[in-house]
Amino acid sequence: MDRKNLEINPLLKDYKQYVDKINAALKHELELYSASEFVEPLQYALDGGKRIRPIILLLSAESVGNCDENAYVASCAVELLHTESVIHDDIIDNEILRRRKDPFHIKYGYNTSIITGDFVLGLILNISSRLNNSRIASELANTAMMMSDGEMIETRLESSEDVTFDDYLKVIEYKTATAFEAASKIGAILGGGTEDQILALAEYGKNVGIAYQIHDDLQDWNNEDKLFNALIKKSSDPRNIFNHMDFLLKDYSQKSKTGLRKIKDCPAKSHLENLVDLTMFSV
Repeated sequence: MDRKNLEINPLLKDYKQYVDKINAALKHELELYSASEFVEPLQYALDGGKRIRPIILLLSAESVGNCDENAYVASCAVELLHTESVIHDDIIDNEILRRRKDPFHIKYGYNTSIITGDFVLGLILNISSRLNNSRIASELANTAMMMSDGEMIETRLESSEDVTFDDYLKVIEYKTATAFEAASKIGAILGGGTEDQILALAEYGKNVGIAYQIHDDLQDWNNEDKLFNALIKKSSDPRNIFNHMDFLLKDYSQKSKTGLRKIKDCPAKSHLENLVDLTMFSV
């Protein structure tokens, strides 16, 4: 396999079969709107994504029962929601590089970026209606609202001199972990899991999402726009911050694996556990 592709998306090494099927499902979704002005820009926005959230959805479905066509359709909704958030986050954070290319707002402009976000929410609503499951529609809606809330909280805290670890964890729980939690929960619902299994996988998703973001922030700690950087600035000894972040990373990684104890051993469960281990490397 091409080394450059592995560097861009390390998940390809062990999850290529899922990534390929997710990409095919996303392509099919966009083909439904081939006459739309938004198809080409969305192809650009989707290109290069790691697909970790839809992978978690599919593995969660497999781990409790069946991963059918509906699971792949739902995985598109989760990835599209993430894509919409990335487009808007990059504007807010004034990003100049995304996945080794121009961010969406630099490529297509601010107006198109804003309107594309609206179009993507329409796509997600359409997918929800086709799945015909009010519980899944509710999960996607609540996730979109919590992610927006997290962005607002982060914006407010950026100008605060009293940022705490609790503030930091709340932001990443809302902005990042909620999408991981929704992915695993929706997968468990579509897979026909019991309520205990659904809750267990939701717990897994939430905790692995927090670990994922902590790891990402540690990799990019010197970005002054990161909320994590505010914790470093206010500390008399930054080493204490890094040590605590390392503790949190290991703690949430372990919590995510603990959440899988109610899931019977199977290849899908092993894959979910392996995704946790990737939070300790360059994901």
